[in-house]
Amino acid sequence: MKYDYLIVGSGLFGATFAHLANKQGKKCLVIEKRSHPGGNIYCEEIEGINVHKYGAHIFHTSDKEVWNFVNSIVPFNRYTNCPMAQAPSGKLYNLPFNMNTFYEMWGVKTPEEAHKKLEDQRKDALDKMKSEGISEPRNLEEQALTLIGRDIYEQLIKGYTEKQWGRPCNQLPAFIIRRLPVRLTFDNNYFNDSYQGIPIGGYNKLIDGLLNGIEVKLDTDFFDDRKHWESVADKIVFTGKIDQFCDYRFGKLEYRNVRFETEVLETPNWQGNAVVNYTSAEVPYTRIIEHKHFEMFGDEVYKNPKTVISKEYSSEWDETKEPFYPINDERNQSIYQKYKELADKEKNVIFGGRLAEYKYYDMAPIIQKVKRLFK
Repeated sequence: MKYDYLIVGSGLFGATFAHLANKQGKKCLVIEKRSHPGGNIYCEEIEGINVHKYGAHIFHTSDKEVWNFVNSIVPFNRYTNCPMAQAPSGKLYNLPFNMNTFYEMWGVKTPEEAHKKLEDQRKDALDKMKSEGISEPRNLEEQALTLIGRDIYEQLIKGYTEKQWGRPCNQLPAFIIRRLPVRLTFDNNYFNDSYQGIPIGGYNKLIDGLLNGIEVKLDTDFFDDRKHWESVADKIVFTGKIDQFCDYRFGKLEYRNVRFETEVLETPNWQGNAVVNYTSAEVPYTRIIEHKHFEMFGDEVYKNPKTVISKEYSSEWDETKEPFYPINDERNQSIYQKYKELADKEKNVIFGGRLAEYKYYDMAPIIQKVKRLFK
């Protein structure tokens, strides 16, 4: 049987592409090397709770067309992302940095007081750079100090970031933190987008809806029989690692891996929030996710006497682990550009998604990108 499209990978890019192609009457085959569809947004049900198996995913967008599209597949709930951070001192702070954070950090109560404190701390950092003949922040540490000052940098940024990336902040590129949200309001909503939420019933409902009526083969690795899979369709949509597609011609791209320790606890409400970051370098994990708070609100959490938490550990990646976050330093970007030049010459292959484009993506931009391909 000949297909119009072979779609390699059933994550959000692949599933959305298959859905839109199928609506246009195209015959699609989706192959997925894992034992489940959905890529990293897959949820596993444990004790009646949808557990985000590969880390927390919160859908957010200001694009009404995208929001209406995903809600046409499955209705979304009203979840609002308001993470907390436990500092090395043991004190809890609200994220993103806002008046609640500044009140807990410095005792300031008005935006004017917070602004003055921030300006004083920024000035200290800028004066130090000027004295050393530095005009622009050269790394993440200098960038953070000029944006938010030393107190918040040391309490809430440094330890967390170094655990996440496995490198000192003064060896990480400045752009990672260049768009750090800072608000002089008592607003704990992490995102500025018009819409955000979680699919009611979990992300599997979204993926199953996108792939409804489409042939899917699980436990099927494109590279185990590449010649065969390249022959079954007129075009390929590839969402895997671009360096692997190109036979690692210019070397392997690097990633960060995340390991999860998931536990069932005999309590209905363990930390009171979906996401709590741990910013101390002495705590080995970066954050703890309590999954039921993504879909249960208020007293609803007490209807289930148990809860499920996941501790996240960031680590170096190797071929035995899942690639999570691209390391967008100069070396890796240089290698990726060489692969992109090869990919651009492929007439019958569409490359898309986090691994194929070596780029960290939120979910909404993935859907926007696929929809543009069809327009």
